[in-house]
Amino acid sequence: MRALAPYAATEQTSRGRALTESAPRRRTEYQRDRDRVIHSGAFRRLEYKTQVFVNHEGDMFRTRLTHSMEVAQIARTAARVLQLNEDLTEAICLAHDLGHTPFGHAGQDALNACMRDFGGFEHNLQSLRVVDLLEHKYAQFDGLNLMFETREGILKHCSVANARTLGDIGRRFLNRTQPGLEAQLANVADEIAYNNHDVDDGLRAGLITVEQLRELELFGSAYQEVRSQWPHLSDGRTVHEVIRRMIGRQVEDLMDASIAAVAAAAPRSADDARAAGEPLICMSEAGRETHLELKRFLRTSLYYHYRVHRVAVKAARTITALFDAFMDDTRVLPPKAQQRVSDSEAAHGMAGRARVVADYVAGMTDRFAIAEYDRLYRMTELT
Repeated sequence: MRALAPYAATEQTSRGRALTESAPRRRTEYQRDRDRVIHSGAFRRLEYKTQVFVNHEGDMFRTRLTHSMEVAQIARTAARVLQLNEDLTEAICLAHDLGHTPFGHAGQDALNACMRDFGGFEHNLQSLRVVDLLEHKYAQFDGLNLMFETREGILKHCSVANARTLGDIGRRFLNRTQPGLEAQLANVADEIAYNNHDVDDGLRAGLITVEQLRELELFGSAYQEVRSQWPHLSDGRTVHEVIRRMIGRQVEDLMDASIAAVAAAAPRSADDARAAGEPLICMSEAGRETHLELKRFLRTSLYYHYRVHRVAVKAARTITALFDAFMDDTRVLPPKAQQRVSDSEAAHGMAGRARVVADYVAGMTDRFAIAEYDRLYRMTELT
């Protein structure tokens, strides 16, 4: 067993599971969490949920599944250097997007608007809801019964109103403490992964250009290095080499800055790290600036591109139409979903109905949502 830092999460200092289980024989508790996430239905569906591009637009674009694996790879590399718990880090990374709707952020925003009068919709809270309640695989409990630290890391953001309903898992949003360092690492690795890989997907789709990207410090400096070393390298391999170096630089910066921040704070336990005023897993000031420059560029040039916006508009209409159809007449839902609606509505009224409908819509893949829309609204699709 690799030695962990005193501020890393361990099974001995863990707050455990909501329902006590016998200890695993040949794996750690956090390995068990990772394995349960990988074997969940929600994890498999991530293969057909996309980041920026809708699933049917092409097979080479990132999906939520490939993104989650890329986040886990980045975070595990840093966790080993920082002497954090790799198994916990990986479990958080693989689970962090389980609650995402179809059609990326456009789908999330549309479903949140639909749920405005019923408590809203937060994809991080939905991810927690998936692992706590919605997975139905085990005889002993609903959900996956994950360790506290894994659940803490999944809940990256949460409104104060929702935090008040979550007990221990929501307390840090009320008293403004930090999550454990493994959760902090998963958070930063997520940003590094999606920014750099959205560059790759944006170039592949022809929505942004190398000429635009060369104006950015992070891309431009790496591009100059690659072209100087290999002036005749093909465009495709050049882009891959540049993005590889961009990720490498950001991860190195993250590790160096985090080592310095941890040394300055000198936490003696995981709870000491939680009590620090600011996250101890961080980038340097220069690293953050180049990261934000890239992030701002992607927002204005890729995410707000008219072709992306067109897809977002169609996605929002699809999500809204599905939600409205299921709310208006729950008999168009499959029998199991109808029963859940009936039980939830009996306990919580229309808010209960809306929450189950939101669960059903959020669990859809891109292509299933499109197919459901066709079945409900096109006369040629009657079943």
